Amino acid sequence: MRKKKRRQVFENVEVIDAGAKGKTVGKSPDGRVIFMTNTVPGDVVDVQTTKKRKAYFEGTATNFHKLSEKRVEPECQHFGTCGGCKWQNMGYEHQLFFKQKEVENNLRRIGHLELPEVSTILGSEKQYFYRNKMEFSFSDSRWLTLEELQSDTVFEDKNALGFHIPGMWDKILDIEKCHLQADPSNAIRLETKDFAVKNEISFFNPRNQYGTLRTLMIRTSSIGEIMVLIQFFENDEIKRELLLNHLKEKFSEITSLLYVVNPKQNDTIYDQEVICYSGRDHIFEEMEGLKFKINAKSFYQTNSDQAYELYKITREFAGLTGEELVYDLYTGTGTIAQFVAKKAKKVVGIESVPEAIKDAKANAENNKIENVDFFVGDMKNVFNEEFIASNGVPDVIITDPPRDGMHKDVVQQILNISPEKVVYVSCNSATQARDLALLKEVYKVIKVQPVDMFPQTHHVENIVLLEKL
Repeated sequence: MRKKKRRQVFENVEVIDAGAKGKTVGKSPDGRVIFMTNTVPGDVVDVQTTKKRKAYFEGTATNFHKLSEKRVEPECQHFGTCGGCKWQNMGYEHQLFFKQKEVENNLRRIGHLELPEVSTILGSEKQYFYRNKMEFSFSDSRWLTLEELQSDTVFEDKNALGFHIPGMWDKILDIEKCHLQADPSNAIRLETKDFAVKNEISFFNPRNQYGTLRTLMIRTSSIGEIMVLIQFFENDEIKRELLLNHLKEKFSEITSLLYVVNPKQNDTIYDQEVICYSGRDHIFEEMEGLKFKINAKSFYQTNSDQAYELYKITREFAGLTGEELVYDLYTGTGTIAQFVAKKAKKVVGIESVPEAIKDAKANAENNKIENVDFFVGDMKNVFNEEFIASNGVPDVIITDPPRDGMHKDVVQQILNISPEKVVYVSCNSATQARDLALLKEVYKVIKVQPVDMFPQTHHVENIVLLEKL
């Protein structure tokens, strides 16, 4: 028989810091760290543990003796249940403080780097309604709150259109208003749900794999274009056209109305055919006169305004004069490559996703940019001696890898060719610090600029300029 886990309660714990993944930090009486999810630095609380490890505990505050001065009232009614914006209860200036602290700690503790004075983190002008892409899930058995479960009410309508409860793949929280994407996002989502309920279009059951409506994706752009994609599990043509026609008539501002029929177990659309029902199969984003075509499968930074700031700093760090050959590693749809192209002699972009490179080439052609070349393939395989011999030794490398950072072979190749400058853009300063530690035998950190792309969350981007020793 398994031993029943004993949960401990620690009283009067002071929350002293904000740690990784948005969790806050306190200390147990024996000095071990306690990670919490529902507190703010400065709170004094009683904590009930949920997990015990050799070096730390995880727990939840059950009683608050003192509330932190850093606290604010969350804007969203779903805060605390929806896991999307875990820092809504912390003032924005304090969010920025802890994000900057995380970046500096990671670079020093993981990278063991000698740092110049780190620039003050660039905050986001918009702290809500800043995302240009949201994805919602349908469910016929929505998540019931504790209050609902304890009430005598019988809930007949259990349909939901919203977000997964953290850690529960089959539980969906029905969202009334989301503060992440500007109108008409909320109106489209609510109308989609309301029309589906009234017209008995069934919602997906993820556990038993049945139902018509599966997911809803809404993309917007800074020039007012809107993409709506509905993913259907069951191929019911009558119900599908009924809903799509209604959205087309109700929201004439929709630029691109798309759908996918996906009967497989997972809901990723990247291996599915996307069908254009009305309008274009894409929308456009614009930045400094450059237009970027975005389709349903395209990657584009989800905070358009801050992406512009991020790219400006990246270009500034590169210090281009018009004579440089620039490599843009992990180029995605080539946004950074095209953004810096007018200041460079030539830009070479490399990316592993074929669809992204197809978009990059189309965007460059539409923008009449002729000094860029794009190549597709796994970075550690493509970025080799033969490739460099064919395309030239770069003067500057810009790299913007995924959260896992760069493969060690890519880092080694950068060391082998040793361009004068490397501009490293990262969404994970921990893996960035690991990579920078490998590069420090040849490079010195000259500038560090954190950028907040995602207010109300713990996520932070960071840009580092390296120059040869």
